[in-house]
Amino acid sequence: MHLPHILLAEDDPLIVEGLSELLANEGYVVDSSPTQSGAVELASRPHADYALALVDLTLAQGNGFAVCNAIKSVSPGVPVIFLTAADDELNTVTGLSMGADDYVAKPFRPRELVARIQAAIRRARPERVTLRLGRVSIDPDRAHVEKDGREVVLSALEYRLLLLFAKNAGRLVTRDMMRDALWDDAGAYVEENTLSVYIKRLRDKLEDNPSDPRLIVTVRGLGYRAGDEG
Repeated sequence: MHLPHILLAEDDPLIVEGLSELLANEGYVVDSSPTQSGAVELASRPHADYALALVDLTLAQGNGFAVCNAIKSVSPGVPVIFLTAADDELNTVTGLSMGADDYVAKPFRPRELVARIQAAIRRARPERVTLRLGRVSIDPDRAHVEKDGREVVLSALEYRLLLLFAKNAGRLVTRDMMRDALWDDAGAYVEENTLSVYIKRLRDKLEDNPSDPRLIVTVRGLGYRAGDEG
């Protein structure tokens, strides 16, 4: 099991110890450095994959701004939360304008900090939505289709049509709806025979028995219904 790692740039050993224990209890692994150069080195390691960085703005050796810059230049998607003094408003605003995602003033409340960390990670790595139609899964972010864990290769128009069925599972899909779904890619009027060809191709690629379809079921005189073969 791969636990998410957090980079901590903090020169107060008591804070480092407390945060390491707190975050370990929340399922994170903490890599810490008390200096700017050490934190930059950690962030720049090959295969470094940090879920988030906690950065003290005022390090004894160096500063948090440089650490933030280094992290964002190597991994722009890694969220950075600054740890700041309660009255350090100017530096806080400067840090946010540089690309930091949030800040927490010291002394901080542990549960609030954990909540801020979790929220920042969720924003940076939103959950991927997967559509399902029976045993067929569709990842819209990657335009990737699988059945029973095996990739199914579809043309652009076949994929667009499958999305329409998946988004309307259990409901009637009329031929007008199908034409609208295909129009942008085809760039011309989609004829009845063309629709029938795409339905046949999808059935051939997705159905266990294309002659007895369960995923894409004909509703005579109306269109098709996205079924569920179980």
